[in-house]
Amino acid sequence: MKKNHRSGTPTRAQILEFLQSSPTIAGKREIAKAFGLKGQEKIALKALLKDMAEEGLIDGKKTAYHRMGGVPKVTVLRIAEIEDGEPYAIPDAWSPDDATPPPRLRVIEGRKGRGNAKFPALKVGDRILARTEETGRGWTAHPMKKLPARTDGLMGVVELDRTGKGWLAPVDKRVRTSSPIADLGGAEEGQLVLAEPAGKSPRSGVNVVEVLGDPLAPKAFSLIAIAKHGIPHVFGEETIAEAERAAQLPLSAEHREDLRDLPIVAIDPADARDHDDAIWAEPDGEGGYRAVVAIADVSFYVRPGGQLDREARKRGNSVYFPDRVVPMLPEVLSADVCSLKEGEDRAAMACHLRISPEGKVTKFRFTRALVRIAHNIAYEDAQAEIDGDAPREFLSHLWGAWKLLAAARAARDPLELELPERQVRLDEHGKISEIAIRERLDAHRVVEDFMIAANVAAAKALEAKTAPVVYRVHEAPGREKLVALRDYMKTFGHSLALGQVITPGLFNRLLKDIVDDSEKAQVMEAVLRSQTQAYYGPANAGHFGLALGSYAHFTSPIRRYADLLVHRALVDAYKLEQPKPKGSLPESTGLSDRDRADLSKVSEAISQAERRAMEAERETIDRYVAAWLAGRVGEVFPTRITGVQSFGFFATIVGLGGDGLIPVSTLGSEYFTYDEAAQRLVGKDSGTTYAPGDKLELRLAEANPLTGALKFELPNAEGRIEPRGNRPPPKDRPKPKHLQGKRGRPGNIRHQGRGR
Repeated sequence: MKKNHRSGTPTRAQILEFLQSSPTIAGKREIAKAFGLKGQEKIALKALLKDMAEEGLIDGKKTAYHRMGGVPKVTVLRIAEIEDGEPYAIPDAWSPDDATPPPRLRVIEGRKGRGNAKFPALKVGDRILARTEETGRGWTAHPMKKLPARTDGLMGVVELDRTGKGWLAPVDKRVRTSSPIADLGGAEEGQLVLAEPAGKSPRSGVNVVEVLGDPLAPKAFSLIAIAKHGIPHVFGEETIAEAERAAQLPLSAEHREDLRDLPIVAIDPADARDHDDAIWAEPDGEGGYRAVVAIADVSFYVRPGGQLDREARKRGNSVYFPDRVVPMLPEVLSADVCSLKEGEDRAAMACHLRISPEGKVTKFRFTRALVRIAHNIAYEDAQAEIDGDAPREFLSHLWGAWKLLAAARAARDPLELELPERQVRLDEHGKISEIAIRERLDAHRVVEDFMIAANVAAAKALEAKTAPVVYRVHEAPGREKLVALRDYMKTFGHSLALGQVITPGLFNRLLKDIVDDSEKAQVMEAVLRSQTQAYYGPANAGHFGLALGSYAHFTSPIRRYADLLVHRALVDAYKLEQPKPKGSLPESTGLSDRDRADLSKVSEAISQAERRAMEAERETIDRYVAAWLAGRVGEVFPTRITGVQSFGFFATIVGLGGDGLIPVSTLGSEYFTYDEAAQRLVGKDSGTTYAPGDKLELRLAEANPLTGALKFELPNAEGRIEPRGNRPPPKDRPKPKHLQGKRGRPGNIRHQGRGR
């Protein structure tokens, strides 16, 4: 380091200036060296530093000081949020007074390391060692390395062993060990808690920092998912205040197309909490139909640059659990002012369609409209009416237009996979009343095909103006997955030629030619695994699954930020801006300057938020299913194998769902080999095989509601599942409620099977 300080004991101001400008960690030794201190001067410096710390001017230890309220030059940070794909962090251990918020540091990942195995892309909750600096635009951090996660397993249930020692049993089935509890913090056995490490070593155990209560209480399962995935679920006062101001914006037909006379209807699930979309159609007298898809005009209320928009952007989408919704927008908007409710005047973005006799959309246009929904109808009620003797005219027209759209869809030949959807129904007390597979009705297909038509029209309308588009992209399967699928199909005696153009119809024909139900289920699983994951992006790569060249999400702006961006782009492209509002709300309802210049960052961010929501929703359903089954351990169920690995296979209960593991060790004394190409286990002596799609009767051996993990065994299994704990069993005490009905001891959570 270049010494440019004069010798002699420095002043307080000089020390603060040095700490601010030092490019490296600055402790007592570095300060003394920089100022050329020796002997008694070093003793004086030590006293001065102590005084400055007591006065609140500096903080830290003698080996690493920093200005109070600042951040050490090298320190551990925790990623607090991802905004437009950019991570923002706060110090992992922030100790100042509660009234002082922690500094927020923008993390500069660098293109070279981002997203690769050496330095994977950061997500909320990750911990990093980083070099920090304060600039005129605020704090920034440059990651040096990613640190081991401290959050995995730190939500769990308190268990006590025979000595009274506490253990934290995890609620994540991927975490297979319980942690010793150093400090119970007043928690009692069986309670769901949050904990933090008690020291740097895992042997130090954890300290309970918050008691959440009964792990099996109503809403506990969704709380577990919210906490585990870091899903923002509380709106700040500023956000709510802005939403309430926005809700007061006046509606007028003066600057909108007045469609209140059209019998537009919203067809939704019976338990829908918000209504994004509504539809109308009537014959055009030429064999086709005129139609309107009316979508909530969220862009009128949520304007770029405001706190409301920043919060929606951060959330990316609403998250739906059986017991609650974590909405993208505050309830005053999502469930009230923006929601298309029967008999209420509402602001809408209207997509006008002309559907030809062949089912093709020949014309489209977009307007800002004023609508009054004629009816809110549940899918089941709409289906029952159309199946009856005298359906109302507006429904008959919708079904007539849909039959044309369905014919055009069939001609496109999109990917048709039968993917059952589990539905958890709760009673008025939040307890499970039923878990079933949601029935697929024509009413669902009617709404779906109208929405697809509007989404395609939105993408093409923006392309016609060379405007920015957030596409919904589903790319064709990659060659590596196709080769694996081809090799798998050979085991069934079927061929998959890779020299031809791969289309969704190719997979459809593959499935259509298979008559045996068990074999078809296996092939369908394999086809599903071969598909890529859909995402949002500004570059169009088409939608393979729907067999569409251009596709954008336009129809759900209440619950998806991507749709809101498409609305704003339409506002800009077709000059649909509204008069400027009075008051403190942002003026524009179109795209912000940063989004107009580059949609890639926000597209990446909302794609990540979507994946987070999907995982949280799926895990919560798994926990409900396990809770539903916890009282039925020992019963035999009809199941279907969903996956096979060398250590065993996974199966799901037919008509109910919930993946469970059957360890190969429980299949008896026979030795089984794993055929990786065919994805099956084969008995060496008997030739018995277990492969995806096979149906078989299995006994439920374990059901853990907290992790959502199940284990099965063969009804006549020689090797029964007897889990081993990682600590001695308690004496003369009943099992905790969440483990009742399971064999083994409270310590057996470490041996739970991992879902796929």
